[in-house]
Amino acid sequence: MKVLVINCGSSSLKYQLFDMADERCMAKGNVERVGSPDAFIVHRPEGSDKITFNVEARDHEQALKHVFAALTDSTHGVISDLGQVSAIGHRVVHAGEKYAGSVLITDEVMAALNECQDLAPLHNPPNIMGVVACRRLMPDLPMVGVFDTAFHQTMPREAYMYALPYEMYTKYGLRRYGFHGTSHRYVSARAAHVLGKKPQDVCVVTCHLGNGSSLAAVKHGVSIDTTMGFTPLEGVPMGTRSGDLDPAIVSFLCEKLDKSATEVVQGFLNKKSGVLGLSGGLSNDFRDLEQAAVDGNDLAKLALDVFAYKTAKYIGAYAVAMGALDAIVFTAGIGENSPEMRQRICDRLGLFRVELDPARNAMRGVEQVISTPNSGVAVLCVPTNEEITIARDTVQIVESGVAAL
Repeated sequence: MKVLVINCGSSSLKYQLFDMADERCMAKGNVERVGSPDAFIVHRPEGSDKITFNVEARDHEQALKHVFAALTDSTHGVISDLGQVSAIGHRVVHAGEKYAGSVLITDEVMAALNECQDLAPLHNPPNIMGVVACRRLMPDLPMVGVFDTAFHQTMPREAYMYALPYEMYTKYGLRRYGFHGTSHRYVSARAAHVLGKKPQDVCVVTCHLGNGSSLAAVKHGVSIDTTMGFTPLEGVPMGTRSGDLDPAIVSFLCEKLDKSATEVVQGFLNKKSGVLGLSGGLSNDFRDLEQAAVDGNDLAKLALDVFAYKTAKYIGAYAVAMGALDAIVFTAGIGENSPEMRQRICDRLGLFRVELDPARNAMRGVEQVISTPNSGVAVLCVPTNEEITIARDTVQIVESGVAAL
């Protein structure tokens, strides 16, 4: 079975085509600047260099046509025709409380996703546009929705409820949902495998650290808490997002900056805060900040220290929440590729007797244990692979004929 995985953003469309017989990625790529006159596609067939060319992509449907053309091209394509694709798996950010697993996309599911648009106004609309475009272009092909929020639907009430009047939850769905669930699910299972154990036998804190960052407490294969909340703004500081703060700061900034709450949250807390804000506007790229800190920039060092401190603090909190801590897993752009940040975080975990192996920790993007044999807790680097998780769920649902996992 060949499965096409689609991930639509507001102005982008990422794709990967898998041959699920051996889970081989036959081709991958992305269409960028969808909706603008300077749109382009980057296409990379397996074992070949990437190919980039300009395209006309007024919307996601037109972008998909270019993806289909690239996959079937006589020169750089990997399949002869679209009839070889058996199913499509879609990444969808938010499903609210509707689904605790991946589902076959039906009209009923589409209606539920549209109802969740208020919960993820930046993410769900483009995700839905991608699904609608695929259903229009390939109406007879089964499609599966895999949700970022689904893995965290196992959180207990004490973890996901805010201390607000209860009717705010019943009327408006105000609660913590969590995100990056597909990544946390994948890396927690891989970590157990690397340690030679079953997921149900370990308590793991997974650290998905990138421009958007979140941690999850995964107890016996189940998410019981995570740092992102009602939106992806909550939790540790990120590239441009503030993370946790006193909610009264919003009204204070509204008054001082003469802006609405929406302007403060979207324009200030989401786009000008995090390590970008802490570094005095220097950069939201941790590589830039690490070099600047080496060169003596005090604000760059401050930004890195705040990020490491708050990440380590959540690791400690989640050890308490789970009642045990067998492993810490680093993944995503920073988690996989910044030995410096991994060290900064682990240096703050002396209570758990965490000890990194310098040579192993120096490696980037390699799935392995990076702690010493004497470390009180195993520390791993596990490159995430959300796309193969989406493809696996798609195969399981389509082949089983079951509507949901």
